[in-house]
Amino acid sequence: MKFKVAIAGATGNVGREMLDVLAERRFPVSEVVALASPRSVGREVSFGDKVLKCRNLENYDFADTDICLMSAGGDVSRAFSPKIGAKGCVVIDNSSAFRMDPDVPLIVPEVNAEAVAGFVNKYIVANPNCSTAQLVVALKPLHDKAKILRVVVSTYQSVSGAGKEAMDELFAQTRAIYVSDPIEAKKFPKRIAFNVIPQIDVFMEDGFTKEEWKMTAETKKILDPKIKLVATCVRVPVFIGHSESVNIEFEHPISPEEARDILREAPGVLVIDKHEPGGYITPHEAAGEDATYVSRIRCDPSVENGLALWVVADNLRKGAALNAVQIAETLINRKLLAPKMRAA
Repeated sequence: MKFKVAIAGATGNVGREMLDVLAERRFPVSEVVALASPRSVGREVSFGDKVLKCRNLENYDFADTDICLMSAGGDVSRAFSPKIGAKGCVVIDNSSAFRMDPDVPLIVPEVNAEAVAGFVNKYIVANPNCSTAQLVVALKPLHDKAKILRVVVSTYQSVSGAGKEAMDELFAQTRAIYVSDPIEAKKFPKRIAFNVIPQIDVFMEDGFTKEEWKMTAETKKILDPKIKLVATCVRVPVFIGHSESVNIEFEHPISPEEARDILREAPGVLVIDKHEPGGYITPHEAAGEDATYVSRIRCDPSVENGLALWVVADNLRKGAALNAVQIAETLINRKLLAPKMRAA
């Protein structure tokens, strides 16, 4: 069986990554269609050894398309995803538009693959926030073993999570510093080069940012609504790769040795944990990789049953493109989706 797949937002960071992941994983495609806004029609993107020219999302007919990987932003998704789903094309949406919709499953295949069957409600499946995706991959096997009560997480998120303009801004500011040019901050509220910014997304009334709220709400929906979680999300001058410092309180005892063994067997996880200089993973090494890396596994002595972890992943892959493609693979492997009959 082969499927016709459309990529909405094909010229963006995540859209291009989706095309790469589809090719790398040899996803069973009959045809791949690159879609973008009217101003990007005709732009070329790569899919394996092929070059695709972008077509206009606004007038594309999804009637004979099986899957749409949507990475065009929340506003575009809210406007188009329900219409696409009504055509019988499953939308796997990378934006926050439908994540908390009770009729839309929010999926990380290593964690809650069974929930994907709920796509039939609206023919939409939501991809979680990039920082949430890697976190729950690491939490799930530990939760199954010792039951997580509370999580405290601080993130160190790369600029690619804010799009190509953010990556360009980090590059331009870094260059400006070296050549003593004026530094302009457009995408971020403060200079990002050689700095860290403790704000991702807008502030809410309680003082948390929306990114921090997303991590809490999404973890509850994906993993367990009883888990208490507090996050501090920070933008750092790294191009690709999100890192997280995670402190976990469990109901039952679990040692670092047990956790290390459990995580080594967990799907999607690679443990790199040598207690020596360099015996851990950084975002530089995780860039371009599919795994969620876990390092620095140790006791948290501030609570009765506590562990501390360091979690790193490529946010463009596991945090977005890879997870979306894995969702599509899950639909197919569970025989929940069959190709549409198309005229010869």
